[in-house]
Amino acid sequence: MTTTIPAPPVTRTAKKPARLTHRRASPARRSTPLTIAMLAALAYFLLPLFWLLIASTKSTQDLFNSFGLWFSDAPQLLTNTKETFTQDDGVFVRWLLNTVMYAGVSAVGAALLAAAAGYGFAKFRFRGDRAAFNLILGAVMVPTTALAIPTYLLFAQAGLANTPWAIILPSLVNPFGLYLMRVYAADSVPDSILEAARIDGAGEARIFFRIALRLMAPGVVTVLLFTLVATWNNYFLPLIMLNDPDLYPITVGLASWAAQAQNGGAGASSDMLALVVTGSLISIVPLVVAFLMLQRYWQSGLATGGVKQ
Repeated sequence: MTTTIPAPPVTRTAKKPARLTHRRASPARRSTPLTIAMLAALAYFLLPLFWLLIASTKSTQDLFNSFGLWFSDAPQLLTNTKETFTQDDGVFVRWLLNTVMYAGVSAVGAALLAAAAGYGFAKFRFRGDRAAFNLILGAVMVPTTALAIPTYLLFAQAGLANTPWAIILPSLVNPFGLYLMRVYAADSVPDSILEAARIDGAGEARIFFRIALRLMAPGVVTVLLFTLVATWNNYFLPLIMLNDPDLYPITVGLASWAAQAQNGGAGASSDMLALVVTGSLISIVPLVVAFLMLQRYWQSGLATGGVKQ
């Protein structure tokens, strides 16, 4: 007969609850050289705007006789603004409207073309796609001023010189915008969404306008703003393309006023230089408004949650 030795009772010791250790957040480090560099950059960008705002309140005499970074004894911003809009039978208003048309049409057209081309390079494979894309990258390195004269000769032979198309059509071509949209489309438009749309019977055009274009909205707005600013500030191309003052953008128009103020030409007034400064201040207001209205579209994440992982 075998006897079994009973096992000793198991005593369980209660585990002590783990202590939660709270790590104190380390205080933010401050770098004096970095702070100085940031303040210098801030002054570099804001000081010209501050000077422009102050100078717009002065007469031509006060521009030379008073301190540049402070108001004169008799500010006249409203007077300068009124004279700017009424000088030469209100031609400044026409210049402003021309600039809005040139920049607006060019920005929208260039953004759509860059989005379509970038989406095509990112999502489709065809013979010669790499060579074509490398050619576009090479075009980014070509300065626009080097193409101004050949562009003028081409448009003159086509009969489009001294017309709004001479400003709009060259501005529609944006190699950097195409490169930017190609990179953005490759990351922001999932292939699974495109395949699901094709299975549901959607055509390629419908997929682009209804799905891809919405997912690429932040990139499209970025290209739109870049093109808007570039066309708005463009001076050399309108200078050689246009000879009708009624077609001038605001850059060429203000330059003509400045030339009249220096040379004392026909139609020049004693406060012409003050009107040029005030017109420059007015010309940047639409750009500031455009940035404030469109900056919310720069926030990415439109495709977040669109595909289950």
